[in-house]
Amino acid sequence: MKSLRHFKYLWLIGLGVTMLVIALPILVFTRPEAVSAASPWDNVPKRNPAVSHTNLISGEFKTGQEVTAKCLTCHAEAAHEVTQTAHWTWKGDPIFDPSRNEEIAIGKANLLNNFCIGIQSNWEDCTKCHVGYGWEDETFNFQNEANVDCLVCHDQSGIYVKAPGGVPAEGVDLLAAAKSVGIPTRQNCGTCHFYGGSGAAVKHGDLDESLYYPSEVIDVHMGRLDFQCVDCHKTESHEVSGRSISVSIDNKNQVYCTDCHEQASTHTDARISSHLDTVACQTCHIPAGALRQPTKMVWDWSTAGQDIPEDPYEYLKTRGSFVYATGFTPTYAWFNGTAQRYLFGDKVDPNAVNLINSPNGDLNDPKALIFPFKVHMGKQPYDAIYNYLLQPQTAGEGGYWDTFDWKSALERGSEAAGMEFSGEYGFATTAMYWQITHMVQPKENALQCADCHGEGTRLDWAALGYPGDPMLWGGRKVIPQAVEVK
Repeated sequence: MKSLRHFKYLWLIGLGVTMLVIALPILVFTRPEAVSAASPWDNVPKRNPAVSHTNLISGEFKTGQEVTAKCLTCHAEAAHEVTQTAHWTWKGDPIFDPSRNEEIAIGKANLLNNFCIGIQSNWEDCTKCHVGYGWEDETFNFQNEANVDCLVCHDQSGIYVKAPGGVPAEGVDLLAAAKSVGIPTRQNCGTCHFYGGSGAAVKHGDLDESLYYPSEVIDVHMGRLDFQCVDCHKTESHEVSGRSISVSIDNKNQVYCTDCHEQASTHTDARISSHLDTVACQTCHIPAGALRQPTKMVWDWSTAGQDIPEDPYEYLKTRGSFVYATGFTPTYAWFNGTAQRYLFGDKVDPNAVNLINSPNGDLNDPKALIFPFKVHMGKQPYDAIYNYLLQPQTAGEGGYWDTFDWKSALERGSEAAGMEFSGEYGFATTAMYWQITHMVQPKENALQCADCHGEGTRLDWAALGYPGDPMLWGGRKVIPQAVEVK
């Protein structure tokens, strides 16, 4: 009996082991797979290390064109590719503008702004930031590929500097610069983009010298992860991706956060995810602009020419009065990726704020998101008879900085721009929108619910078309149509 009972227990143990052997593989191989979110790193360009050109380039270079000719012996198509880009033409491709019912091709080459105003008649001074050599006036030959400047984007020596007209500055060691070439870095891009508008941090509220060597609390991508501009602004055949409504009205070739971050899996909190069809990533993740270096918020040209004490952040005789700000709270507006743009000859109202550009979109536009902007206010010359903005010649011999004579400067600039000038002028108030897309914060510093919802928060719900805070009134999917705000 005793041995029989012992045998029974052995049988039970054996049965259990057998069931486990059968069940374990079934459990392991048939359990539901966890849904894994794609890593953002999957979409970051993976580049081979740059080839050292130290031993590949020799000889003496007297001009920038000679350097370009040397580059083209190996990179035969590079110059032609550059000439097909907006970095070369300073204009976009022709695009249909529904507000005008016509095709337009616009860009820095033929637009006005409310900073240094425009390039016409000021070519030499402006084209220090052109990716070419010798753009000194309206006769520049855009078909001449020999004038493409390879060094401005690829020099890694830190000694390459451009002079008026875009030529290399006197004394630059072109051989040393050519030997140093590599993949473009923040230093290359920042040489122009951090100084747009005639000075450091003038134009952009999110691009300045602090991004050369930022900490993660300046920009988490560049500071913590050492991103270079070309990691997000991906480039093919020398065409750099990205769009700014300062010079573009379309959203072709744009850069988006979702190029790397999958919208569906980035946030695990459904309360946050419910905002994604209404609020741009930048709105929450870039709470402020100009985090370290002040940016220009107001530029009043009407006060220029006075012999009063100067301060680069308040007043210069050549440029007028300024207001700068650090850590400013953005202006929020609906934005569907396209924009309206002031063109030469458009009428202005001298008694109102005139928009140089403005984002398209509203509460009822399903493609529009609430987006952060820097809005720069200006006061600039306009024709008091024709009621349109004028292009002054500011730089060079006979320009305003030479004569401090507005009438003469406006005559010369208008002639270069092909505009009639009545001889009567005043100063009109203008506003210009600039997207805030850099200086992304670590997630711990993103906006929280109370930053936008509740009394006295940063969002003006009425200006955005809501009857009140959407937490109380409901989002735009609940509201049947936009409420007209008087």
